[in-house]
Amino acid sequence: MAEGSNRREYPTASSKMRMDTDPNSTIPQFLTKCDDYQLFKLTKFHRDRLEQAMEGGVDGVSLSLTYERIFTGQEHRKVTELVDNGNRADSSKLLLNLVMEKGSRARRVMWESFVRMRHGVPKLDKILKEIQELGSDAFDDMNIAQGLSELPSHLEDLQQKHKETLRVQAGTLTVNTILIKEKVKIFQLVDRYAELTVISTVRDRALVEHELLARGQDHEEWREKDLRRELEKIRTDQLFQSSFSQTGSLLQKIRRLFHQSHSRSKSGSSAAVSGVPGIGKTTMVQKIVYDWATGKIYPHFQFVFSFKFRDLNTINCRINLRNLILDQYPYFGDILGELWKNPEGLLFIFDGLDEFKDRIDFADNRRNTEPQSMCTDPEIRCEVSDIVYSLIQHKLLPGCSVLVTSRPTALHLLEKADISVWAEILGFVGDERKEYFNKFFEDQTVAAAVFKHVEENEILYTMCYNPSYCWILGLSLGPFFTQRDRKRQQVPKTITQLYSYYIYNILKNHGREIENPRDVLLKLGEMAYTGVSKKKIVFRNEDLIEYNLQPSQFLSGFLMELLERDVSAQSVVYTFPHLTIQEFAAALTQFLTPDPGEIVKLLNEAHSKEDGRFEVFLRFVAGLSSPQSARPLVEFLGPFLHQTTCRVIDWVKEKVEGQIGDTETETGKRKLLNTFHYLFESQNKALARNTVGSVEKLSFSRLRLTPIDCAVLSHVIGLCDTIKHLDLERCYIQCEGFQRLGLGLHKCQELSLGRNQVGDSGVKLLSAALRNPECKIQILDLNVNDLSDACAEDLASALSTNRSLIDLNLGDNKLGDSGVKLLSVALRNPDCKIQKLHLYRNTLTDSCAKDLASALSTNRSLIDLNLGDNKLGDSGVKLLSVALRNPDCKIQELNLNVNDLSDSCAEDLASALSTNRSLIDLNLSYNKLGDSGVKLLSVALRNPDCKIQKLHLFRNDLSDSCAEDLASALSTNHSLIDLNLGYNKLGDSGVKLLSVALRNPDCKIQELHLSDNALTDSCAEELVSALCTKQSLRILYLGSNSFTDQSVPALRRLILTCRRLEWISLQQNQFSPNGETHLESLRGSRRGLSVFV
Repeated sequence: MAEGSNRREYPTASSKMRMDTDPNSTIPQFLTKCDDYQLFKLTKFHRDRLEQAMEGGVDGVSLSLTYERIFTGQEHRKVTELVDNGNRADSSKLLLNLVMEKGSRARRVMWESFVRMRHGVPKLDKILKEIQELGSDAFDDMNIAQGLSELPSHLEDLQQKHKETLRVQAGTLTVNTILIKEKVKIFQLVDRYAELTVISTVRDRALVEHELLARGQDHEEWREKDLRRELEKIRTDQLFQSSFSQTGSLLQKIRRLFHQSHSRSKSGSSAAVSGVPGIGKTTMVQKIVYDWATGKIYPHFQFVFSFKFRDLNTINCRINLRNLILDQYPYFGDILGELWKNPEGLLFIFDGLDEFKDRIDFADNRRNTEPQSMCTDPEIRCEVSDIVYSLIQHKLLPGCSVLVTSRPTALHLLEKADISVWAEILGFVGDERKEYFNKFFEDQTVAAAVFKHVEENEILYTMCYNPSYCWILGLSLGPFFTQRDRKRQQVPKTITQLYSYYIYNILKNHGREIENPRDVLLKLGEMAYTGVSKKKIVFRNEDLIEYNLQPSQFLSGFLMELLERDVSAQSVVYTFPHLTIQEFAAALTQFLTPDPGEIVKLLNEAHSKEDGRFEVFLRFVAGLSSPQSARPLVEFLGPFLHQTTCRVIDWVKEKVEGQIGDTETETGKRKLLNTFHYLFESQNKALARNTVGSVEKLSFSRLRLTPIDCAVLSHVIGLCDTIKHLDLERCYIQCEGFQRLGLGLHKCQELSLGRNQVGDSGVKLLSAALRNPECKIQILDLNVNDLSDACAEDLASALSTNRSLIDLNLGDNKLGDSGVKLLSVALRNPDCKIQKLHLYRNTLTDSCAKDLASALSTNRSLIDLNLGDNKLGDSGVKLLSVALRNPDCKIQELNLNVNDLSDSCAEDLASALSTNRSLIDLNLSYNKLGDSGVKLLSVALRNPDCKIQKLHLFRNDLSDSCAEDLASALSTNHSLIDLNLGYNKLGDSGVKLLSVALRNPDCKIQELHLSDNALTDSCAEELVSALCTKQSLRILYLGSNSFTDQSVPALRRLILTCRRLEWISLQQNQFSPNGETHLESLRGSRRGLSVFV
């Protein structure tokens, strides 16, 4: 439930939102000033976004409305039942429907509840911030649509003709095939178009593009944000004149103040849509144009003009906007002058900014001052780049709207542009992947079979976020499920195998067209390799001539022909259907060349490039050394050169062995991971065992791992016979990646999975590994993984049966009392071997203390229990103290810091310390035991049976009143070696009393913390004299006190006298620079000594 949704007090509508003490009080003030009609408009305008945003706190909003007696109990139950069933979207929709039906008071209470819960629901907070920033201007955009002028009657026929033209142009989708008879298939757009997920932000405008990894590398970052409910989905009909476009309105308002462009109409806005190659930007533009032409979206736009930057590249002279339009839409003739009069009714679309030959720098102020760069009149000739710039910046036809699409690599060009909406296409998410295959195959049985295979293969499934990868998968896998002579066990599992079958299918359908396909593919691959090395994806006739390639029906199976329009003629250029196909062709040619002499040099040069351009190429080279990948191609191309294959295998072996020990840096870890990808693609088990079979530790901590990376890692671990420690802390794995990792984890002895957000479902998978009879896991770290009581039963079951696990870290999760109760049952099981259990920061209260105490009393192996930063309270610790007094309790270390403890529990704790024979380390820091509590503990410390060696009382409201008791304990206790009294108020008088005890020869203190205790020079001499008698002293903290230069001689004497002193902290005192220098000069006086001043 969202923050605030379970509170008992709710501000009422009649209170006129008395929340002005809130730091964001301008929001309540603004909403209070809104009359009922304005609030109605605000709700209606933001409705689509509110439906999404409320999903994070719909139950809390419903509760507020019920408390105010606007919702009936039955209506509230309907809303919350949908939430409980996981249908938050439907629940949110239902609540908004009810609120709109019930009128103005319901809307006001709803907005009030938004203000209360905003900090717990990021999407709501974002909407409220936008409203707050815009103030009264928030209503301006809502009035724009009403103010738009109607289309003059004499333009209606022209509009119909234009819509009909666009409907025909955009209504069909041309799809490439690998068939000789049907090189392309034409489908109706509406039959083939699969919805993509688009978000109303651009996650990283500096994202480095890489076709196979670009989306994958921040795949988990998106998942993480989505879990926090920060990302908002945006539909294509919301890019203009919706509440999303208000995000940019504030920026526009600021820019108008600086540039004095007050004359520009507010109605015009620009939107930028980003997406990696193949993600569907161009198809999305086509769908927008089609939907406008058929009257489904944007009725306020009277005319839409769509351009591709690829086509604009052919214009090599100055041109005006009139001719730019007429070149593509000649039927507008002389009517364009009429359109200029109403720019608010115009939408311009520019697709593929990254493909534009000219750089448009929106940060270049010269465009605003140099006449040759200014384009303010649609009739004046200028450069194409100036026209695009001026339209986006609203200097040309101010009031018009512009949509521009781009790959992430070119987005930085738009950072200074006047953009109202930033959006990014994430591609297919969830069921959208399945929908694509259902539309790709006419036979739904084949569609289901192909998708099932893809879904079961983690590598292929992860690729399916991208429509272009889905296209390749459909073309390559389809024949395996439609042709009887194909063996199902040969269905490709690696990316190299997949692309091999893609080429195989082309060769099978086109192979008879040419006498020597091997020779053609060799030349094609050489051209492809040059393109990869130069980052070139478009090839011209002169490139084909250079490599002795002739345009042919056979070649057209590999290259797509694109028509480029020139001023005088039309020319054809060529491109591979996707960069990864070009990279595969480049890799394939290495195995077809008759002379492999330079192969190792070529691979080393490619591997040395740091920008990733050869990364996928090298994976394909490693993959083609595998007989499984080569086999289908050999049928048409002849055998691969054995010498090349051997050299590639040796090269991979050398790279893995050279990298295996270099994982200290992020670069080293990334390089090792890449070599593991080579091993995976090669599917060479002998090679893998020779290189990684004897590895004992693998560390990828703090390196973001995609699900593909996890699958590769799982493959490698499966071939490691000696793996002991796998460190994947902070790898952002989450559940999807963890599913790929699952197999093989049981082989590790130490498994570090902290800070990965694997969630309950991930831990359920891990529990299965723990129950494996062959499980070797001894140490398991699962801290900060978003775990709740939902996974506790599985974990408990694993703990009850596992014979190897001795150290389990579950800290910083949300297991709660119910979760720990289930774990306690497992701890009572005599077969449970757990020795160390960390449950700090798990929202525990005294409700689970009885169960924990029972486990402590009976468990024979548990020696270390961390319950810090919970809310056990005095009552909870009293129950634990009973268990500590039990002679069967073996606990040695107990952490109870930050647990709301007071002196009320001190007597019980003291009794336990007096009788317990095993407890040696007790952490009670950040509580409020006070002087009276510590006096009771001191009695226990004087007991000769007390075995405590480490006692932490940091920040416990202690003063000099308890110092005499502590001193008495120090004088008599023979076991205490570590005492932390930092951040209290012992003062000089208290420390003087302690100093007497420190002189006692029976005092064995090794580590003493007295930071921030209001100490001055007054106590320095006595403290130093006492400590100089302690040759056992190793660590001393005296920072954050008020020592001055007067104490420097004594402190220097202490440092020089205590020969075992390793660490002394004197920071944040009142030494002069000269005094600090005198102390710091002792740093090198003895090996191993650290002095901090």
